[in-house]
Amino acid sequence: MIETESILLLFALFTVAILYSSVGHGGASGYLAVMALFATPIAFTRPSALILNVIVSSIASITFWRAGYFDKGILLPIALVSVPMAFLGGYIDLPKEWYQRILGIGLFVASFRLAWNFSPAEEIETPRLPTLLFLGGVIGLISGLIGIGGGVFLTPILLLMKWSVAKTAAAISAVFILLNSLSGLAGMFSKKIDLPEEAPLWIVVAVVGGVIGSRLGSWYFDSIALRRILACVLVIAAFKLILT
Repeated sequence: MIETESILLLFALFTVAILYSSVGHGGASGYLAVMALFATPIAFTRPSALILNVIVSSIASITFWRAGYFDKGILLPIALVSVPMAFLGGYIDLPKEWYQRILGIGLFVASFRLAWNFSPAEEIETPRLPTLLFLGGVIGLISGLIGIGGGVFLTPILLLMKWSVAKTAAAISAVFILLNSLSGLAGMFSKKIDLPEEAPLWIVVAVVGGVIGSRLGSWYFDSIALRRILACVLVIAAFKLILT
């Protein structure tokens, strides 16, 4: 029989998948925050979050692509550097204290991305190639180290720098997250990793949530109020990771 805590965890993962996929994200930072709040062993969190990330970002990528939002001119140079750096980050095992603090900072950034309602850019600007390459390297390494796809870092930059409109940024980030997550997982799988017994159930709820959220985000609405609630959860988890 499934325990009440396990049911609550499944519901939380399902909610994260819906809200993150609605903005083209896989949800790894949200999954990590939820796992931290439920005291999931750190040995399980990073690979589990990336596996769920791959699944949800795959669904989001396909959905946003079909809806007609994509810009390979931005994605390709960023991914060219981020993918190998994500592999390197996934291979590295940080000390527990360092991992928790870096992840906590990452969750703060993710909460900003979820809570902020970006205004549409009046005029789209073209980013410089060296800037995109540098950006890809930094985001890729951090993503692999803490077990996320990097969309929570990339999307705000695309929007704040006026390199993309919101829907296109979501499409770029979805594919970016997918590539980084696969690379980070490859780095982890080059060593021995552990997954919890509940992992198959987590995958099921992530798939269902990803389908629902990406469909809503690409065609219908921007659930800013719900995302702000989730942002509060991320902030709480970030404090827990940093202070413990």
